[in-house]
Amino acid sequence: MTTQRDIHVPAINPAQIKGPSREIFAAMGEANIERMLEDFYLELGRGSPALRALFPPDLVAASRKSAAFFIGLLGGPPRYHERYGNPMMRARHMPFAIDESLRDEWLACFNRVLDDAPARYGFPVEHLAAFREFLAGFSMWMVNTAPPAG
Repeated sequence: MTTQRDIHVPAINPAQIKGPSREIFAAMGEANIERMLEDFYLELGRGSPALRALFPPDLVAASRKSAAFFIGLLGGPPRYHERYGNPMMRARHMPFAIDESLRDEWLACFNRVLDDAPARYGFPVEHLAAFREFLAGFSMWMVNTAPPAG
C-alpha cells in the first residue's frame, strides 16, 4: 500500500545552481570518477537505515549509473544520456520521499568522500569548494517531502 504525500517544492531555482567545472573530468578521468562514486555509494550504505532504503541492494551497480551522470556533468562524454536518456533527476527521485534530513545525510556522505578526493581520485583542489556548493544546491532541489507539520 502506498501512502500519498504532498510534494514539496524547495525554495531554490535550479537554473541558478552553478554547475561544477567541466575541467574536473580532464584532471580525474572516467575511472577515477567511477571509483569516487563507488566509494560514495558504499558510504551511503553505511548511513542510516532510512537513507540506505532509498538505494537498490547492489550499491556498486547503482554507483555506475550515478557515475555516468557525473562523468558528463564534469566534462566527460555524455554516458548517462547514452545509456538512460535525459537525466531529469528531480523526476527520477520523485518516487522516494526525500526530506531535509535525508538530504543532509546524503550530502554528509558525499562530503566525507570528498575530504580525501584530491589524494585518492585526483580531484583538482581548486574546484573542490565549488563542487561542494554545486552538490549543496543540487541536493536541495531533490528534496520533495516537507517535514511533518507540528
